Amino acid sequence: MPLLGPADELPHPPRRVLVAGTSGSGKSTLASLVARTLGLSYVEMDSLFHGPQWTPRPEFEADVRRFLKQGAWATEWQYSLARPLLLEQADTLVWLDHPRHVVMRRVAVRTAVRRFRRQELWNGNVEPPLHTVFTDPEHLLRWAWKSHRRTGERVRGVLEGRHGDRLAVVRLRGQREVDQWRSGPLRRAAERGEESVR
Repeated sequence: MPLLGPADELPHPPRRVLVAGTSGSGKSTLASLVARTLGLSYVEMDSLFHGPQWTPRPEFEADVRRFLKQGAWATEWQYSLARPLLLEQADTLVWLDHPRHVVMRRVAVRTAVRRFRRQELWNGNVEPPLHTVFTDPEHLLRWAWKSHRRTGERVRGVLEGRHGDRLAVVRLRGQREVDQWRSGPLRRAAERGEESVR
């Protein structure tokens, strides 16, 4: 199936949607919006993965499998353990392919705001002190910088692999294209879905 852009109509009604992108690209925001627009279930993968003190939850895989049984859903395409499970059932993959400077600005602002507000994230976790960006090689800011190109590599692997023929893959570069897709193809897909149940 050809790679779709922000103005291309979706070839089928999206019922199992993944949103791919590096940290700070807006995966969770868009996946949640897609779920609301299309009437799908949504769960944030981070909430299933992170236990107290940022430790991985042992129930993560079981919880992902339980979520997938809902049949119609949207979520983020992340975590090496979850990606194959999610991809096996997905019918649509939205790739947020933003420039590196855009995602770095977003993730820096988000991290700083969360830290200053002591905002609780998942299972009691909060952002670590900002100075740890210099001491922790896995700090989110450093991770976002290092991992930026990996999403594209993964998506291209999907397009070239066995899922490429059945999966609708939408590439969105920059917020303008995200907004164009939301107000165009996504909205029309939702309208078609509403008409089909009348």
